[in-house]
Amino acid sequence: MKLNTTNTPSLFRKKESLKSIFRFNTIIFLVVTSLLLSLQSCNKKAESPKEEEKPISELSIYNLPSKWTTQDGKDIEMKDMKGKVLVMVMIYTSCKAACPRLVADMRNIESRIPKKIKDNVKFVLVSIDPEVDTPKRLKSFAIENKMESDQWVFLRSTEENTREFAAVLAVNYKKIDPVDFSHSNIISVFNAEGELAYQQEGLGLNSDETISKITEEAGKLK
Repeated sequence: MKLNTTNTPSLFRKKESLKSIFRFNTIIFLVVTSLLLSLQSCNKKAESPKEEEKPISELSIYNLPSKWTTQDGKDIEMKDMKGKVLVMVMIYTSCKAACPRLVADMRNIESRIPKKIKDNVKFVLVSIDPEVDTPKRLKSFAIENKMESDQWVFLRSTEENTREFAAVLAVNYKKIDPVDFSHSNIISVFNAEGELAYQQEGLGLNSDETISKITEEAGKLK
């Protein structure tokens, strides 16, 4: 029987064609697989959890559990202001002697803070007379003294919480008659972690050092 070799070249070409197709498909498969692995790696990086927040230090006012109410009637805790440099003073709105000077000092400090870091700073006035200084009264006081921007925060709480906070700031106060208090005149600067960074004591003082400290601490924030 004679062997038919007529189709041998054709079969050879088909085999070579199949090999080429196989090699091409293999290359495509490897490229696609590589791309998928690369995308999966990117997604894992994107989905990776952010660094854990720095824990609150033992010296921070953000450890205080006390609740406060703002001039807008909003209930907050001190830790709700974390991440900002806080310039704080304790006053009462019916004061006719020292408090107007303290308020003037606070406004002077605020006006001298560089604009580029001003959003990193809050000016906080805490009432030592929560019975009289209701949120409505604090709001009126803010308007009267042109302290209405978001940078100005007025706070009131219970007598117990107020006393506790005054102790933290080393502020002494005492009711000397039905409407008046004697009190310390201290402006305190807290860094973004709620740690005391500087204090200015007195009225109508040169505030250069206070402003320098506020600028230094606020400049550390993004």
